[in-house]
Amino acid sequence: MEAIVIPPGERRVVPTGIALAIPEGYAGLVQPRSGLAFKHGIMVVNAPGLIDAGYRGEVRVCLYNSGDVPFSIAPGDRVAQLVVQRVETPEYGAVETLLDTQRGSGGFGSTG
Repeated sequence: MEAIVIPPGERRVVPTGIALAIPEGYAGLVQPRSGLAFKHGIMVVNAPGLIDAGYRGEVRVCLYNSGDVPFSIAPGDRVAQLVVQRVETPEYGAVETLLDTQRGSGGFGSTG
């Protein structure tokens, strides 16, 4: 990996130089680092980024610079963190109706 500069208001895909073999039944969630977010405005664009058990390529992180100055990343810098956790894979099927809930079909922001 070579150094990468993310100008203010732009995003870049940052290679990590690592590849993982996440086991079936688990997923890797790429999370932002709080210090980078607070001090420099650097965010993981699709946080959390998902690495599923079938992926075998290099882990790359899409970062966005919401700060006011260019942000430089050198090889070996810690730019994100990975949480590996168990995930359930439910069985899905078509139904004629859904069970009613108190919220119902109220969308984003509809519950206060």
